[in-house]
Amino acid sequence: MPFRSQHRRLSTWLALLLGLWLSLLPLLPAWAQKGTTHSTLISTPHPGAIPLQQQPFYGELEATRAAWQRHQLGQVVADSPRGTLLNFYAVMAEVIEQTDAISRAGATDPGWDWSPQLREQIEDAETLFVLAVGALNASHFPGSVRQDMAEEAALQLKQILDYVLNTSPSPINIPGNTALSQLSANKGKAGSNWRLPGTAISLSTERDDDPDNTDFFFSADTVSRVGQMYSDIQRINLPKNSFTTPGIYKQFSHTPGFLIPPKWYLKLNPSTRSLLEISYFDQTILQIIATAFIAAIGASLAYITALLLVRTYRLKDNSKRQLPTTEDDNIAWLRVIFIIPVLPIAHFSQIAINDYINVTGRPLELITFFYYIVYFIAASLLSFLFFEALGRSAAEWLMKLRGSQSQLMLQRMNNLLMPISRSLGVLSALALLYQLLILLGLPPTTVLAFSAVPGLAVGLGASKLLGNLFAGLAIQTDRPLRVGEFCKVGEDTGFITKIGLRSLELQTLESRITIPNSIADETTIINFSRRSPSSEANPMQGLDLKLAIHEELSPDQISDLLHYSRAALAADPDLADVIVSIDQLSTDSLTLICFAMVSLHGWAAFLQVRERILQRLQELIDQVKKSRIVIGVSYDTNQQQLHDIPNLIRGVVDKDPLFRFRSCRLMTINEFSYDYVFDFRSSHPSYGAFKDGISRLNTDLLACFEAQGIEIPFPTQTELQKL
Repeated sequence: MPFRSQHRRLSTWLALLLGLWLSLLPLLPAWAQKGTTHSTLISTPHPGAIPLQQQPFYGELEATRAAWQRHQLGQVVADSPRGTLLNFYAVMAEVIEQTDAISRAGATDPGWDWSPQLREQIEDAETLFVLAVGALNASHFPGSVRQDMAEEAALQLKQILDYVLNTSPSPINIPGNTALSQLSANKGKAGSNWRLPGTAISLSTERDDDPDNTDFFFSADTVSRVGQMYSDIQRINLPKNSFTTPGIYKQFSHTPGFLIPPKWYLKLNPSTRSLLEISYFDQTILQIIATAFIAAIGASLAYITALLLVRTYRLKDNSKRQLPTTEDDNIAWLRVIFIIPVLPIAHFSQIAINDYINVTGRPLELITFFYYIVYFIAASLLSFLFFEALGRSAAEWLMKLRGSQSQLMLQRMNNLLMPISRSLGVLSALALLYQLLILLGLPPTTVLAFSAVPGLAVGLGASKLLGNLFAGLAIQTDRPLRVGEFCKVGEDTGFITKIGLRSLELQTLESRITIPNSIADETTIINFSRRSPSSEANPMQGLDLKLAIHEELSPDQISDLLHYSRAALAADPDLADVIVSIDQLSTDSLTLICFAMVSLHGWAAFLQVRERILQRLQELIDQVKKSRIVIGVSYDTNQQQLHDIPNLIRGVVDKDPLFRFRSCRLMTINEFSYDYVFDFRSSHPSYGAFKDGISRLNTDLLACFEAQGIEIPFPTQTELQKL
């Protein structure tokens, strides 16, 4: 709140200072304003000049104007220089007379809106003016400002012709069809150009955009130099007649609106209008202030739009999302929506400044160029974002049409469609940028030369890019690997996270590796994943484990290990198609081989399952070793006791319902003892419960032997304690 109040106070002070400055401007001395206004009348024509009324074409000029007053049908250009020149001069004189009459009527007409009658007159005057402007070949002007500059050139050319036709020291003979044919016969070639004697004004049938044209236009070279010619004659005083219109361009350029100022401006008192028409750099105070105001509003709206657009790119890394949805396709369409307002802002700002505020001359060119650049850059960005959003939505629609809700399927669709969509977006953006270059005045040949540069770059140094693109298409078509699958590409193993047109990404345990498609297409690919008949299901990866067993195991223990391992892995919900076997890969140890399919996506889940399985297998190996116990009794044990020992051990084992007794045999007559070996199996739910059961078994076994008077020699007792 303090900042806002300070901002309001600052705006108030600025407005007061601006008002004070405007009120003091009329009081400034003449020398202080000398550079800001133009004197229209500074000299007179040569005394020996032939006035317009005495020129040989004057009668035809009056007849031409009368014909245009009767009807406005037809065209200003004609098939001879005489027809085009007289038509243009007569129509411009009529346009200016009509606009002056409308302006005088509008100043006294009640209300703030034009009456239907005056509105019709305005439309008639504008129609005539457009016809007159059409007689100028404005092809040398950039396309973005061609129409505006042609309209300015038409008004300036009218004043130039006022000077030329009223100050010529000799009669001006403008050739018609007959005279033009005679000139052509004398020169021995077709007469396609004619220059007004003593001037740089020429009329020509040559048009780059219409090679078959036969009508005469004011030549492109003449139109491009009208401004320079006008600056030389704008202050010359001319004799008054029904055709001359002194100061018409200044009146047009220093007032808002098009040909006729708006009605509210016409109703201002002369002193206020004089104040508003004080000019700096050929632009009035009103034009400067209004242009700055519109530019400030447009810049503020564009800044807000850019801020919203940038914020959408922070959503993926921001856990507290502010937008109503976090789906990628919705965010993509939000970006399109945010960039759309820039186009009408730039368009209407340019129209307001050019057509309503009526900025002219060099500032008009610069402002128009600026808004065209903003417009086309925004359009290029919009085109790219639109195709990106369209690609994401198309991926989601295709997924829904297939009845799938899998995020993995959506990711695969995105990897297939997004490179195509982005390529189309880039192509459309480049086309818009090339159009911008043409509108800014670059010749089409130069633009084509620019467009040939990427092709040359591709031919000289981008052959690898083309190779990667074709290899990417081959991978997308043959599908030796897909997003989400666990593969080995060359020497690198990991999950495929992206398949683009140029490269694919492999998420290994250590890092993310980008592999060019051409390399992936040429190398050996080992796909550990098994594809499900349902394309939306997560791919299943092969989990291959090999554990070396360094302890010697009896055949019974090996059987128990395989039994325990198969049962444990089959009960794991993350594993499918479990295969357990044992092999002797080296001469001094056995190897437990376990293979299963897991449906996981990403290293974190894959390693978590792998760690859990490895730990469980190690527990089972230890459990197998502890499920075979060797116990020795002393030589003092009598025959009956030796016979009863297996039953005694069976009874101790059967006390725990989770133990299942298998066998007990006197296997070895040792130096200190008779050694019994007994085996049992466990169905305890965990490794910890099994160890607790072993602890109770050993305790009960010692107690049983003590009760039966069976002595265990010391070395055997030591081994039992170790167990």
